[in-house]
Amino acid sequence: MGENEMAVFGVSGAEEEIYRHFLRNPSTAADDLHLLLHTEPGQARVRIDRLRELGLLRVEDDGRRIAPEDPETALSRLIDLRLHALHQELQRVTRSRHVIDGLRAEQGARTPPPQGIEQLEGLAQIRNRIDDLAFFARDEILSVEPYTRLSPENIARSRPLDLRCLRRGVKIRNVVSAVALQDPPTAAYLRELSEHGACIRVTADTTERLLVYDRRAALVPLDPRDTSRGALLAHRSGLVSNIIALFERIWDQAHELPTADGGGGPARDGLSAMGRRVLVAMCTVGKDEAGARELGVSVRTYRRHVAELMQTLGAASRAQAALLARERGWI
Repeated sequence: MGENEMAVFGVSGAEEEIYRHFLRNPSTAADDLHLLLHTEPGQARVRIDRLRELGLLRVEDDGRRIAPEDPETALSRLIDLRLHALHQELQRVTRSRHVIDGLRAEQGARTPPPQGIEQLEGLAQIRNRIDDLAFFARDEILSVEPYTRLSPENIARSRPLDLRCLRRGVKIRNVVSAVALQDPPTAAYLRELSEHGACIRVTADTTERLLVYDRRAALVPLDPRDTSRGALLAHRSGLVSNIIALFERIWDQAHELPTADGGGGPARDGLSAMGRRVLVAMCTVGKDEAGARELGVSVRTYRRHVAELMQTLGAASRAQAALLARERGWI
């Protein structure tokens, strides 16, 4: 074995040497351990005490002898502790948005106006803030984007950010214009996002343009017809709630993204992409409210999809629908 292999668990080389000694010599006295390790008695005692705190050593019933804990049990516990510590560290990193804001202030950036409204000027500043907001998003990104096509440069810029968010488990709900699907590269990109878990809907008529991150920050252009004029970024305010309500209204009125062959959704097995997601949610999630959250739709819309799915399967109950779906190999 390599030297100090247990360092990843926060165990020093000297502490690891003591643990290995007790593995080779279980239930031995610790009184003369310092002689074997060529160290001071006090140092040996401190290291033994720490190994006991880590759950690697234990004192036996007589109070004089020390025994090692089983390596698999002990290291499994240390792995859990280490993963917990790393998770907490990751949370601290993802909550470090204030560091960027502070650095921007040092750079001379404008302080956001009162009431949580910040005005952004120019496409460069807007794009930088969008990149920051997407990078730090943890739960959900909502968007309505009435573009007619995406340029290859826009797709190349957006793809890594969008796919990174989806890999991290961030839910993406996006409403786009039906006209955008007439552009093959744009349609292919939207379907790529859908295949990776994004929920995308299509609307025939909308001029709204908005972005919402984690239901805490909302970005809207000053002029939806000319985004170069600037944008407003609202933080944790009533305006954010109103923008979310507007998004939900647009979302409920939009339609599911058509399949690549131009159909409305049914695949070769007779089940649409949304139908398959509803089926999985219906079989794995208990309450309709939880299923609706999982799919990013309203409870009413979720129940409508469930009813359509049961009709497709010819099922009289949800339990029967799940059974018939398994028989058909749909789940």
